[in-house]
Amino acid sequence: MSYAEVEMKVIQWSEARKIIPNSTPIAQWKKAAEELDELRDALVKEDRAEAIDAVGDTVVCLINICALMDINLVDCLKSAYEEIKDRKGTMNAEGIFVKEV
Repeated sequence: MSYAEVEMKVIQWSEARKIIPNSTPIAQWKKAAEELDELRDALVKEDRAEAIDAVGDTVVCLINICALMDINLVDCLKSAYEEIKDRKGTMNAEGIFVKEV
């Protein structure tokens, strides 16, 4: 199944449960933040299955935010890539990329 097909199924699922149009981008952001906390916990425990679940749930929330705002998630990703593609920097001791200023 392609990303577009999965995205459409998520939107249809959200519509069937009245998340779209009755939720708000802020409410979905709060849910995404909860899912990111679950992802952190899964990573700390090195629980791959739970990490996969948390990443997927977070993406569902992002799809819902985009649907509620009438924006396209792939366009958001493309925009972010255009901003970072030529970025230079270094990796710090914690494994985090620090961009040059």
